[in-house]
Amino acid sequence: MSDGRRKKSVNGGGAPAQTISDDRRSSLPELEASPPAGKRAVIKSADMKEDMQKEAIEIAVSAFEKYSVEKDIAENIKKEFDKKHGATWHCIVGRNFGSYVTHETNHFVYFYLDQKAVLLFKSG
Repeated sequence: MSDGRRKKSVNGGGAPAQTISDDRRSSLPELEASPPAGKRAVIKSADMKEDMQKEAIEIAVSAFEKYSVEKDIAENIKKEFDKKHGATWHCIVGRNFGSYVTHETNHFVYFYLDQKAVLLFKSG
């Protein structure tokens, strides 16, 4: 896609994410970051620089520590990324969901933090 946007399809809470793109397929291995306090993060799919991926995990860990409701966790992650990286970020958090999204190039990450999936992307 020449306008800097890509389409992604993910199935949260079970199957690994699939990358759907006109110009490439995701061949990303499962990367493990080192989140604090025994939380295990596994990146399933990403079109994002590694330092921003680590920042997403750190912000997600913090949000999971502050909130117990998935909606509140997603809101916190989204607002932090809006503040630090400009609008408009979108975040979905949960154990079981499907999605198909269009995102700006280099602004998509899908990872698990323990048993919960986090989908974070910029669009709009």
